Amino acid sequence: MRNIDEVLAKLATSTFRRRFRLGKQDRAYLEARGLETMLAHARDFIDRRLAAAEPRNDGKQTPYRGHPVFVAQHATATCCRGCLAKWHGIPQGRPLDEADKAHILAVLARWLTGQMRS
Repeated sequence: MRNIDEVLAKLATSTFRRRFRLGKQDRAYLEARGLETMLAHARDFIDRRLAAAEPRNDGKQTPYRGHPVFVAQHATATCCRGCLAKWHGIPQGRPLDEADKAHILAVLARWLTGQMRS
């Protein structure tokens, strides 16, 4: 697993990843519910959509909109197992362990916090 600061710095150089921002509705939802609630939602999404060794619809399981966490997952390359392997060094083909999940949540928290400030 790669260092979060290094991953975020590398993601900042990606034209595709940089284009993601929270829209007005997503920002309002985040501000109304708070970061802790968003991270609880994120944990549920990770458990249901990413944690398996071979998730159903891998590569297509995370919508591009509809929840602030979905946008954050695409911005931080935590949207599918392929992106987790490529950007974060979390191998495919095995279930996510608690350290992997904590890493993903920390990355999402950093991105969401940054969006709240901007």
